[in-house]
Amino acid sequence: MKSYKELRDLIDLRLNKIEYLEETKSLYSPVEYILSLKAKRIRPVLLMMSHQLFSDNLKKAISPAIGVEIFHNFTLLHDDIMDNASFRRGYQTVHEKWSNNTAILSGDVMLIESYKHMIEVDRKIIKDVLKIYNNAAVQVCIGQQWDMDFENKKNVTISEYIKMIEYKTAVLIAASMQIGGLTGGADSKIQEYLFEFGKNIGIAFQLKDDLLDAFGNEKVFGKETGGDIKSNKKTFLYLKALESADDKTVKRLNKYYNTVQSDNIQKINNVKEIFLNLNIIDHTNILIKKYHDLAMKSLKHINVEGKDNFYELSNKLLDRIN
Repeated sequence: MKSYKELRDLIDLRLNKIEYLEETKSLYSPVEYILSLKAKRIRPVLLMMSHQLFSDNLKKAISPAIGVEIFHNFTLLHDDIMDNASFRRGYQTVHEKWSNNTAILSGDVMLIESYKHMIEVDRKIIKDVLKIYNNAAVQVCIGQQWDMDFENKKNVTISEYIKMIEYKTAVLIAASMQIGGLTGGADSKIQEYLFEFGKNIGIAFQLKDDLLDAFGNEKVFGKETGGDIKSNKKTFLYLKALESADDKTVKRLNKYYNTVQSDNIQKINNVKEIFLNLNIIDHTNILIKKYHDLAMKSLKHINVEGKDNFYELSNKLLDRIN
């Protein structure tokens, strides 16, 4: 059974071998660029890890794994435009390096390329694979729309936020694991447990990302810290602060989030100070543990050799350096 690193290296090797037409260089150069950046490859590796719980023939899983990774990176191109993000994985975002229009069009072709890889599965399961994949793809878009809607919605609840990150982030991780189980020959009940594990660990992972966005080490995190605060994102940290704060602090917090600040550094520092005073880091870690525990509960139902790798991986994902 291959390790996470071995599977990630295999994914990287296949991504590097993708050939693009020379006459379409202006379209595909951004695609090559984003796919070449150092990444954890969480979704494709989880797909292949799920597959190898039930089958040693990784050839059956590699194409859909590549498809999932291309789709994920397609969403990043478009998300970075909508978020006006300058850096991704420590490098310039595609729209900053080229242009918004280039990032949109290159992202579009990545979506098509992802389907080219996704259909390279056994014919007898292609319908089921595409059903899982299509449902996840639609939910990712719904989650992104909710994320944008929240920018103008005054009263966003924590439960609404959790549902949004479930769709925007977690369902693709969950679907990747279910597809891996399907290509490996797992029965439908085991596929459900794989999906639930992926969904809950994905929610925990995004909550950790929210925490790192505010309090992480920028060099380690690979993105500009304080970006969510700068963009007035209604993350769990913000929503929990509103729930926990007194009226005076709520007014201060809303003032920061409802006005454009000329000094973003000061704004970020002021908001982080509020978060610290309200113990928002502890509140976030408690919620992360809740979803991590739910993921572990699903994993207990999967009684096959090799599942211990998922315990180790989930702990590593959530123990990322602040």
